Amino acid sequence: MKKLVLFILLSCFSVYGKTVSDSIANQIRLLNDKQKSILYEFEVLKKNGFDTAPFWLKNKNQFPQLTEDVRDELAKQVFVNSHVIYSPPKNSAVQFWMKTQLLTNWMFYLSAFIAICALIALFKRYWSLLLQFLINRLAPLLRILFSPVLLTYELLLIGAACVFYGCEIEEFVLRTVIIHLGLFLLWSQSTAVFTREYWVKKYVYEIENNFWGSDPWETVKTICLPAIIVTLALVYVLYKIPAAIFYNYEIVVFGIAAVYALPFWRSLEKYLYPILLPCKSDYRARSINSLAGCTVLAIVVTIILVFQWNSIFYNVIAALISLLLLSLLIMSSKMNFRYSYKNYYYLQFLTILFIVLVFLYSYSIHLNEIIWFSLIAASLFIIIKYLEIISFFSDWKRGKSWAWKLMGLSGLLWLLGKGILYVSTFLFS
Repeated sequence: MKKLVLFILLSCFSVYGKTVSDSIANQIRLLNDKQKSILYEFEVLKKNGFDTAPFWLKNKNQFPQLTEDVRDELAKQVFVNSHVIYSPPKNSAVQFWMKTQLLTNWMFYLSAFIAICALIALFKRYWSLLLQFLINRLAPLLRILFSPVLLTYELLLIGAACVFYGCEIEEFVLRTVIIHLGLFLLWSQSTAVFTREYWVKKYVYEIENNFWGSDPWETVKTICLPAIIVTLALVYVLYKIPAAIFYNYEIVVFGIAAVYALPFWRSLEKYLYPILLPCKSDYRARSINSLAGCTVLAIVVTIILVFQWNSIFYNVIAALISLLLLSLLIMSSKMNFRYSYKNYYYLQFLTILFIVLVFLYSYSIHLNEIIWFSLIAASLFIIIKYLEIISFFSDWKRGKSWAWKLMGLSGLLWLLGKGILYVSTFLFS
């Protein structure tokens, strides 16, 4: 008898629960698009901690009489079961919140970047004074603890700790600063260990001296091994924080530095850079030849990743393309070809071709980030060429026509802005 009563009760509960579920489903089916949009916006505001009372008071006349529970359940179901491309109305609370969030995100990025630059500048300015103070004032008790050699290893461990524990910090700005402080310490102190030069100025000189040196092992020690350590640290950071896509740009830079510092590239370099600089010149800087060789290597890697057609590589491809666009803009500059313009004209053609190909590739697979890279690179290329064309005929600092040159630059910027607006309307409409 007890089992029968229990069965009847469970059946009643299930029927009651089903009735409520069916009622909500029926009410959702009766909603029009405008009502669903209002409920969706109501749930967005609620989930982000805004006061929903004024919003509901403004829009409740769009609905029949609803209790708060039914309204909340309808809004929740519309939000959970909707897959929409939401465009908030002009001057709405959601639009204001989205714009505010975008603005504050850029402020956070700028804050983190400024803090990183300031920390590195402070290290460069006060590091030697701090070490000298510690060595002179705290001797003899702390003479061993703060000796240049031991302090280098201590800072190396601190750098590793900053990267390891920095990934656990929730606050964006503090996390970015701590991680980059760790990366800087890992690079600088590992370089000091490998070069056995424990003062910043000395091992920076070792880097500049050994990159073009004849001893391949010295190049590996001073450039390749520290770059590999930082690359591995960045791989760990991306593993722990996959949403922080800007670390892909840093890992590409350090990864290419690590690979290009390997000794066998020095012998292959003379076969690589003529692809971009086919005409020989005795006056061209060695660094431009190396940049051209490194660019060829990066182009090959990019092509290999592009033909994988795998979205897992898109962030790395974007980072490589941004680096390649910057490299081509630098190499195509007139200042690198003061004595012969044969390579100059050839590089203009290659740069334009690369920008067009990047744009077509990004548009075909809908990678908005790379589309904007190509548009920005094209704008910079046009501006640089305008300045170079002017410099062929006169110096900016001389003569009385500088105002007309500035007026032309202003008009060029206006035309570029209009062009970008037209292209973006065409692409994203």
